[in-house]
Amino acid sequence: MSVTRIHKAITQVIEPPGRGARVVAVSSGKGGVGKSTITVNLAVALAGLKKSVMVLDADLGLANIDVMLGLRPKYDLYHVITGQRTLEEIIITGPHGISIVPATSGVSRMTELACTEHAGLIHAFDALNRAVDVLLIDTAAGIADSVVVFCKAAQEVVVVVCDEPASITDAYALIKVLNQDHKVKRFQVLCNMVQNSHHGRQLYSKLARVADTYLDVSLGYLGCIQQDDKVKQSVKQQKSVVDLFPHSASAIGFRSLADSLLALPEPASSGFLEFFAGQGFQSRAAVGGV
Repeated sequence: MSVTRIHKAITQVIEPPGRGARVVAVSSGKGGVGKSTITVNLAVALAGLKKSVMVLDADLGLANIDVMLGLRPKYDLYHVITGQRTLEEIIITGPHGISIVPATSGVSRMTELACTEHAGLIHAFDALNRAVDVLLIDTAAGIADSVVVFCKAAQEVVVVVCDEPASITDAYALIKVLNQDHKVKRFQVLCNMVQNSHHGRQLYSKLARVADTYLDVSLGYLGCIQQDDKVKQSVKQQKSVVDLFPHSASAIGFRSLADSLLALPEPASSGFLEFFAGQGFQSRAAVGGV
């Protein structure tokens, strides 16, 4: 055995692998704030940093992640819930090797899942035979049961907000419900469609002042994405702005967000039901990936 291999083997014994994938729920109080666009572009930016990324489309009855990337899945989460397919069998591959777990559209059954069905879906990730560094969960907007369940099962809850009264009010409502009713204490705020970085900080401060006054939360600032017509152009072309316009202000912002997300300290177990909680799961780093 070479010296390099011996050193690697010793390191693995002395330094056991971490808990596995970083699981991030991307949520918003109201629709129309760019939550899914952010999820897609953040996934592409993370993949550009050589991370193995999986995206779960958790807007169960109004799926759009596959549409945004021009993909046509044959099966989706409806087939998993109804027992027709396993989770592994419905996963499709997007740009840069990103794994996509597609949801379905226009099926009311998916918006009425019982708590046990939500839990079963989360448990299904334990059986996946693939390495993942980051799982991004694109939740529905608002405070529906599925949003609460998926946010509680994540390590990080990213709340997307833009500078309009309804968005700020509904973002606070989401944080309040998760905090007071479900004991979630850690949130990251992502300000979207702002004029510049100063505007993003101002918007975050508006939300943080109210939250600090009335809630027992830790509200971090993940960053901001500037208003950029290139984003609309990329959505129409069913591509990420990071790929289509890599030098645009928004693409630069998404790459910065990816760096900020990976720099966050890994939180301790929340005590809630969590994705990838099974003993059999390992991150790509733990199995010798880059």
